[in-house]
Amino acid sequence: MVVKKTLTFFKNITESFFNSRTTPRWIIFFIDVSLCVLSLVFAYVLRFNFSVPKVEIVTFIYVFPFVIVLRILSFLYFETYSGIIRYTSTRDAFRILKMLGAGSVFMAVANVVSYLFTEKYVVPFSIIIIDFLIGNFLMIVGRLAVKVAYAEISNPSREKDFVIIYGAGEAGIITKRTLDRDAGTKYRVLAFIDDDPKLIGKQIEGIEIFNTRDQLDHLLNMNEVRQMIIAIQNINHANRAEVIEKSLQHNINVLNVPPVKSWINGALSFKQIKKIKIEDLLERDTIKLDLNRIQHMLDGQTILITGAAGSIGSEIVRQLLNFNPGTLVLVDIAESPLYELELELDQLSVHTKFAIVIADIRDKERMRNIFNQFHPDIIYHAAAYKHVPMMELNPREAIRTNVFGSKLMADLASEFKVKKFVMVSTDKAVNPSSIMGASKRIAEIYAQALNKISDTKFLTTRFGNVLGSNGSVIHIFKKQIEEGKVITVTHPDITRYFMTIPEACQLVIEAGAIGNGGEIFMFDMGVPVRIVDLAKKMIQLSGLELDKDITIKYSGLRPGEKLFEELLNNKENTLPTHHEKILIATVREYNFQQIAEEIDELSAIINTTNYFELVKKMKQIVPEFISNNSEFVSLDS
Repeated sequence: MVVKKTLTFFKNITESFFNSRTTPRWIIFFIDVSLCVLSLVFAYVLRFNFSVPKVEIVTFIYVFPFVIVLRILSFLYFETYSGIIRYTSTRDAFRILKMLGAGSVFMAVANVVSYLFTEKYVVPFSIIIIDFLIGNFLMIVGRLAVKVAYAEISNPSREKDFVIIYGAGEAGIITKRTLDRDAGTKYRVLAFIDDDPKLIGKQIEGIEIFNTRDQLDHLLNMNEVRQMIIAIQNINHANRAEVIEKSLQHNINVLNVPPVKSWINGALSFKQIKKIKIEDLLERDTIKLDLNRIQHMLDGQTILITGAAGSIGSEIVRQLLNFNPGTLVLVDIAESPLYELELELDQLSVHTKFAIVIADIRDKERMRNIFNQFHPDIIYHAAAYKHVPMMELNPREAIRTNVFGSKLMADLASEFKVKKFVMVSTDKAVNPSSIMGASKRIAEIYAQALNKISDTKFLTTRFGNVLGSNGSVIHIFKKQIEEGKVITVTHPDITRYFMTIPEACQLVIEAGAIGNGGEIFMFDMGVPVRIVDLAKKMIQLSGLELDKDITIKYSGLRPGEKLFEELLNNKENTLPTHHEKILIATVREYNFQQIAEEIDELSAIINTTNYFELVKKMKQIVPEFISNNSEFVSLDS
């Protein structure tokens, strides 16, 4: 083993001398050997108080080659010369410690063997200990000194950007070391901040820990901080939002350390520390789910998801994988997104069986064949048209998909005795002001009425806007910022409720598990957000300055749009559930025969070119449907 490494060593040092831009290995090797020589000499001098007896000088002639050859063999075995000095880490220091320790232990064993046969020691034990301590000091401190000197020469401290790390736990320490290793020439950690009172005032690797609430403002006011890195893995989102807000007020870039599970080979690199996203800023505390109840409902079941390739549908699929379903039937009409979802599932190497089905939920024969083939136990119905202005211009398509497509899925679920049918709805169905909202409300009414006469349990989940969904305002703003264009906001006072995609889907699954049939579950959407404030925060997070780098323009409300979204009809009340974020809306009940006839009448005129006739019928079915900023306002008079 040592012979092979010796040959490899000489080959590598020859190549590195001519090719490497770093210090050649043979130079590091030579320096290390020289330090070992120096260490051994110092050990003798210190052991005998700077007056080495002649008898020891005579034995030193034999001890010296034995120790140095042993050290050289240790170097070759542990390859301590192979590291890049300016990137020395605790791992390199530990390797040096092991290398010198192994050599010293070997010398101690040699002493014992020699004494048993000759009653003499090869090397005095005191010399072995002193040499071990001095050798470690010289080799480790020497490397650290080179690392510090290189950082100072490459970029003097006055040119470095100050960084504050939020979180003085293990992730924070790793983040600091990552900065020192990967970006030490550009950034200097000014301070740690943390909420744990036990850590305040202490130091980590020479960097002081400050209190987030009381001392952060002072730090930011007194220093030109360029970056705030959030390195807490399990964080209270209110505290994080406060830190981000303060950072943005001082025009500081906010970065986020990714979860440990996404670190490459378990190690964090500087390139993985990304700018924080608006989704992270608006995110709330982790939702606690009734995992046992959900597992009991989903375990081994065949589950059909419509709109499976969309933002909500695909996330429902990802969430369901955690509960060991038997088969997932993924239905969508969009070929490319469905193909991308298939690739994602293939890469995840999931054990759950899944079937990719391209189909239109409005196609009766196609959907019947799918039900015949898979016989689903549970359905999550997420397929729908959702863009308000687009549907205002195309009411026929909104009705065909959101009403008749949903009705077909519900009828087949009842016919094939599906256990549960969970429909994903929207807050725009409350006092609808648009075609889209009204079409979803009709679908809600039909599912609730059908629940009364069916063995299938029909449930509806209702929530607001989802952060990061396809076509959402977040994507629009991101694109406008990237292109350096003016950001367009419809109205300075327009507000919306927001929820992250994972949060919404978790609540959909939870509601599906607790529902007994006929309920409309509404989710706690938190506090409504002004869209203009959202735009301003996104501009700040992008490192741009409002009215200097980019401006905001008001374009006016679009057809069907409200200024403020509602979560409940004026005549509706709510009932609590075991989950604090899920409420049950108590709504007016409809007779199934009556609503079925109304929808049949709507179906009879679906092919008309007179959209006013279609919308008029929708308003008869949903009396609270009052059009807003639309050509159909005239129907309300």
